[in-house]
Amino acid sequence: MTSEEKKKAFQQLNIKEGNRIILTIDGGGMRGIFTLQLLKKLEELAGGPIYEWCDMVAGTSTGAIIAGLIATRRTAAQIEELYKQLVGRVFTKRGTLANRFYNPPAFDKKNYRRLLKETVGDVTLADLSRTTGLDMLFTSKDMAAGEETFFTCFDNDGIKGTYKDALLRGVLEATMSAPTYFAPFERFVDGGTTTFNNPSGAAVLEALYYSGVGKYKPDALTVFSFGTASVYRFFEPKEIQNPKGLDALFWLNYVMGESSKDASEMQVDMLRSGLINNIDYRRYQLSLDTHAVRQIPDKSIDHVLDVDADNLHSLTDEDLGNIDMADVSKFPLMQVIGQAVAEYICPPAEANLPPAQRQGNWFRGDLLSKTSARDALVTARGDIETIKKQLSSAAWIDGQPTE
Repeated sequence: MTSEEKKKAFQQLNIKEGNRIILTIDGGGMRGIFTLQLLKKLEELAGGPIYEWCDMVAGTSTGAIIAGLIATRRTAAQIEELYKQLVGRVFTKRGTLANRFYNPPAFDKKNYRRLLKETVGDVTLADLSRTTGLDMLFTSKDMAAGEETFFTCFDNDGIKGTYKDALLRGVLEATMSAPTYFAPFERFVDGGTTTFNNPSGAAVLEALYYSGVGKYKPDALTVFSFGTASVYRFFEPKEIQNPKGLDALFWLNYVMGESSKDASEMQVDMLRSGLINNIDYRRYQLSLDTHAVRQIPDKSIDHVLDVDADNLHSLTDEDLGNIDMADVSKFPLMQVIGQAVAEYICPPAEANLPPAQRQGNWFRGDLLSKTSARDALVTARGDIETIKKQLSSAAWIDGQPTE
């Protein structure tokens, strides 16, 4: 991409001239196919592939796979085809008795490792950085050290302690080895088990403080942060009372998923708060529930198997809540949902209008609700007034079950 083309891309995306750009992608299993629909649209608007106008890519788990493939100089459309093969093969059952709770791990990584080697070979992070100029960060959890690991590579020979010589395929196996789903990668398990399933906070921290003096500055930084469409579970109080026996699996599954969402929201709130000198932070996420999905354009899903609905707006909360990150049969559904969100962000009817006349987001800023400072497509169901009333009542407190 020439300097003039890059300048045009910045104008199209409303990025201040001279800003550094970081692109981050959350973990989320096969739901990364959703995110690729947004990235394809982003590249279309920019007029070139992400690796040509971005300065740093970061990812966790499935997001790391996508970010890593971006660093190999592939477009989002090319990555989509590879992603279907890689992720489709990784969720291969070890056998008929394999189960993530009773006989873990549920899946065998053999096919994934083979395909990943065929796809990226033995290229190192440093090789990729030299080719593209991209800085990189991928997250994982080091069980032996009891701490998160950031596999980083910065285009700066003066930085010590990075993983420049690590093979990309080794890093991508370390970051996606989710407990109960896959066997650990020696000492490493999935980066989603840390507080950085959304790696944007880690990427900003590493870029500002560990990449070399002056390369990244908070007031000259644009961060594109992409979610993978999360399942937000809402329960009535009576539904969570008295868990016994196998109900403990409900809590295990719930805590594993919800803890990473809470950590993600904390990072998003911090980056939006302005505490770090006016970072231009742009978050794109969808919660998989009927309230959020009915805000995006309705699209046909006649071709999607095992879903009792003809279009997106006919999906129920049960349909959406059961889109498991390992269920590759839902690839077609998540593709359509991603395409619909891309149209919500970039309404086709506005395509020929000057940017100043458009009402859609068009990736030109944070995707916020017009009535609050929260994500436009993430449902919130807090009931603060009811909670305050209950906790002000001694009778209500004393009347709650104790076992």
